[in-house]
Amino acid sequence: MTASTPTPIVQFGTSRFLQAHVDLFVSEAMERDAARGPITIVQTTSSADRAGRLGALAAEGGFPVIIRGLENGAPIERSQQVKSVARALSAGSDWPEITRIVVEEAEILLSNTGDTGYVVAEDDEAEGVPASFPGKLLRLLHARFVANGRGLTVLPCELVSRNGSVLKRILLDLAERRIGDASFTRWLDTALVWGNSLVDRIVSEPLQPAGAVAEPYALWAIERQPGLQVPCTHPAIRLVEDLEPYEALKLHILNLGHTVLADLWLKGGRAPDETVRAILGEPAIKAQLQAIYAQEVIPAFAAKGLGEEAGAYVAETMERFENPFLDHRLRDIAQNHAEKIRRRLGGLKAWSPQTPMPALDRIIAG
Repeated sequence: MTASTPTPIVQFGTSRFLQAHVDLFVSEAMERDAARGPITIVQTTSSADRAGRLGALAAEGGFPVIIRGLENGAPIERSQQVKSVARALSAGSDWPEITRIVVEEAEILLSNTGDTGYVVAEDDEAEGVPASFPGKLLRLLHARFVANGRGLTVLPCELVSRNGSVLKRILLDLAERRIGDASFTRWLDTALVWGNSLVDRIVSEPLQPAGAVAEPYALWAIERQPGLQVPCTHPAIRLVEDLEPYEALKLHILNLGHTVLADLWLKGGRAPDETVRAILGEPAIKAQLQAIYAQEVIPAFAAKGLGEEAGAYVAETMERFENPFLDHRLRDIAQNHAEKIRRRLGGLKAWSPQTPMPALDRIIAG
């Protein structure tokens, strides 16, 4: 690939998760001629540490992703070069080129912008490139509308329930307030496909200057709808009729477990580099998490008719947590901790309000 290679996939976010998930899937699919094409990555923030990744992400030989863990009960370790990225650009310095690519080349827009990625800043309408991801997306989509009016698929990967629908509502509201063109708002509403999806893979550490270490398990569940385009066909991509069971299992078991352990780590004055595997090596902490699962989480799922599925997913989750090959640091999991408590623990209580959850209540109360 060269810098002029057309990229029908445009990805907002440079995270190690995206590198070991979407970027890897597309790279593997391109080897089978089963992908829509290569990717342009857009760095949406001005973070200096992330800026250093850009050149390596689009390097000619690709970047490495190391898969370590248990597969069918047997230990595996393999390294793969991800070669799906044609360009890696910065919204701060490459805005005209990003606009051209979204207007002329894009068929699918992907994003993973973190737990607060949909927040719109007060000064977002200041001169220059909008600060927020929704503000940037609105500006780019309006440029496409004005230039050619072709539709596309927007496929968010943020861990937000009904993420495509949520992002669509945010964009429609912004369009009415900032653009004020009814035809553009109608285009956003009817010509674009806003996909709802859920991603699931533990990506434990970055490699420098680009790349990541991840577990073998991977899932990208995408809800079917007319006109939806997906970046590629891949064994980890599953088109489903209803995302809710997948969302609930991931958010309120795997992610909830991470947040419970991060809370214990934060309050316990523990080692700064402690991992999920290490903290679960203490029998009392492992028993505490298992009790929350058994007495509060699985009963909540059982009240929704999903008790059997939850029990199986808890067992799978504990095995993933204790993967001897991954160093999943609790300091990373503890980022945006208050927001994660609200969504992962508070969300479970709101989803199943009749289920007693005393241990989770104590964590929520602080």
